[in-house]
Amino acid sequence: MISAQAPGKLYIAGEYAVVEPGYPAIIVALNQFVTVTIEASHDYGSIASKQYQENSIYWQRQGSELVFDNRDNPFHYILSAIHLTEQYAQSLGKPLDMYHLNVNSELDSVDGKKYGLGSSAAVTVATVKALCQFYGIQMSKDRLFKLAAIAHLDVQGNGSLGDIAASVYGGWIAYRAFDRDWLASARRELSLAELLTIDWPGLDIELLTPPAPLRLLIGWTGTPASTSHLVDRIALFKATKRQSYHDFLQASKNCLHRMIQGFHDGDLSAIQREITKNRQLLNQLAHLSHVTIETKLLKTMCDTAVNSGGAAKSSGAGGGDCGIVIINAAQDLAHLLHDWERRGIEPLKLNVHHVIE
Repeated sequence: MISAQAPGKLYIAGEYAVVEPGYPAIIVALNQFVTVTIEASHDYGSIASKQYQENSIYWQRQGSELVFDNRDNPFHYILSAIHLTEQYAQSLGKPLDMYHLNVNSELDSVDGKKYGLGSSAAVTVATVKALCQFYGIQMSKDRLFKLAAIAHLDVQGNGSLGDIAASVYGGWIAYRAFDRDWLASARRELSLAELLTIDWPGLDIELLTPPAPLRLLIGWTGTPASTSHLVDRIALFKATKRQSYHDFLQASKNCLHRMIQGFHDGDLSAIQREITKNRQLLNQLAHLSHVTIETKLLKTMCDTAVNSGGAAKSSGAGGGDCGIVIINAAQDLAHLLHDWERRGIEPLKLNVHHVIE
């Protein structure tokens, strides 16, 4: 039995701008995981999830292709990860085999609540990791990121892939996206093995060390949000209001550069200052684009945290899901957490996950 894990993530800052190549974001990996197990099989293969037992699917092989008995299945990211990883395995001369693949996710609650912790990215990374173990393929983090990013992009079609980076590298990271147009062209010219070994224009992943007194709080608003849908709507704004969009990008880049420097300097106050600035920039973007990023409950969550001495903002695409608070660990949080719960905001008891080499 082979088992591989990948953590969930939350965006700290730099949302929306990060979809453009070279524009930074800060993302953190969390200690809730997707676990993928693989067990060799002889006659047929299967893909199952503890969370979606009624949608288990079964497959057989026709040559190198997986042929499914079920026409309707929810496992698109898993299937894309299998397809790309097996294509890579074949390029290395590995014979394909049968197996049962099982998924167990901690990123959603036991009663099905969607927290917005990047489960599609984590399941993609965990599937690629598990299959590489199954086929005896040594994978660096750099190649793991690239293979999982291609698999994820083939399904989602947009986004920065920063959630893939967080699941691969763990901890706190500063992330700058690669040029997706370049990748689309390169895939027509280069083999998959070549794509995994060359530098990707714009891609930059830097591990960050937070200041010792920094504490991260996460509040969930109870309302799930569709990242792809929100990113599509901002793309429409980009097409019609180019100068306003460019101004937002530049301001976000400057803000994130100052925030990353705050991590380098161990300066909690500087990081909090830029969290507040990034919230303002996202609210300006929301106003100009008529896209709801900071919902009423997210605003309440952030405002109560600010009144308690923290810096707060929405996380990720917004429109619901989670908000984050950066606060000094010495602060007494009892009143804030009680206030959240009274208003229907669920504090998530999560910690930062660091990948052990």
